[in-house]
Amino acid sequence: MSKLDNLKLALETALGSNVRSLVCDREELTLTVNAADYLVVALMLRDDPSLRFEQLIDLCGVDYSAYRDQECEGLRFCVVSHLLSVSHNWRLRLKVFCFDDEMPAVASLNDIWSSANWFEREAFDLYGIIFEGHLDLRRILTDYGFIGHPFRKDFPTSGHVEMRYDAEKKRVIYQPVTIEPRDITPRIIREDNYGGLH
Repeated sequence: MSKLDNLKLALETALGSNVRSLVCDREELTLTVNAADYLVVALMLRDDPSLRFEQLIDLCGVDYSAYRDQECEGLRFCVVSHLLSVSHNWRLRLKVFCFDDEMPAVASLNDIWSSANWFEREAFDLYGIIFEGHLDLRRILTDYGFIGHPFRKDFPTSGHVEMRYDAEKKRVIYQPVTIEPRDITPRIIREDNYGGLH
């Protein structure tokens, strides 16, 4: 029995009906759980002696609208965490989908793994995912007055505002985007004797 088989069996035994799906792909296990079970499962993943995922090494948001250039089937926003068990020397990807596309929210993992703090702030900033119970959920990469969430698929590529230094006011100012959207289509030039060919 391989290490992945052992981990899969340990997850199924410990989590039981809390497992929504458990997929092995490219030598990695991905566990998907319901938002209602997210905190309970996270605690079990950390504290169950057969699992012992002591470290959260990454957490990010995902916008599944137009995923792989296809229409979104199901819920749009997902939170993906990568966990590490130093004790058992194995890794796990944990996924949970936000139940409301208009106001995506899941529980915060910050009390379980303190490393979730800045990762959750980043997912909030870039995707607008609210982490319920997070004590300091504010933007971390964009400016305080920033409007929108730039990693959402429906966010305009040119943004809403631009900033520049105003020499008269001697400070940075914000203004509406002045770049005109345009399609750039390459011109094809055909010449009869291009490159010396006749």
